[in-house]
Amino acid sequence: MNYPIGQINHSYLGSSVYTMLREALITGQLKPDDRLRIRELAAQVGTSVTPVRDAILQLAKEQALVLKTPRDIRVPQLTEDQFKEIRTLRLALEGTGAELAAAHITPKMLEKIEENIRQNRLAIDEKNLREALQLNSEFHLFLAQAARMPLLTQFIGSLWMRTGPLIAQAYAHFSVQMAIEHHEDVLAALQQHDASAARQAIQSDILDGSETMLAFIAMDQ
Repeated sequence: MNYPIGQINHSYLGSSVYTMLREALITGQLKPDDRLRIRELAAQVGTSVTPVRDAILQLAKEQALVLKTPRDIRVPQLTEDQFKEIRTLRLALEGTGAELAAAHITPKMLEKIEENIRQNRLAIDEKNLREALQLNSEFHLFLAQAARMPLLTQFIGSLWMRTGPLIAQAYAHFSVQMAIEHHEDVLAALQQHDASAARQAIQSDILDGSETMLAFIAMDQ
């Protein structure tokens, strides 16, 4: 299997492999039930098996990967209950992040978010799903960063490790409204420093996509 990651900086082997796999999960480059093989990954990134194994064990502790057996390592398929729990947490944490971002947003971050939305719309128009998925996850993490709360950003990123693969599976079935228009509503609220509207817009974004993702979960069970 050709994994969606490149070679790494050998000065920081363990953390580099972890970061690359984490990013692949968040951006949906890895899909539910994808199997990871340690030796193949090590060969692709140009390391020994040890840093790859260490990164996989760390991600398994965080429930972002599942070790069915020592040789059968997979991206987990969320159950309906697991997805709904993560959705509840995302609504609370990302809603709080959007509120705080409205208070702290800088002109530079507003420009980054506006450009992200522009590029995402272009990627969708060109049917570049991989680019659209990456831009979608970036948008949500930009909001957390704009809130200026590093722990909040970390927690939201951890939730995205769990849901990124499922979002990728369902994203092609999202309407443009689900994919982009709520993001534009968030941007408008941030520009007006309207905390309540920012919270409502990001929560609508999360909720609108959830029914499509629940349908995919039902098909897998």
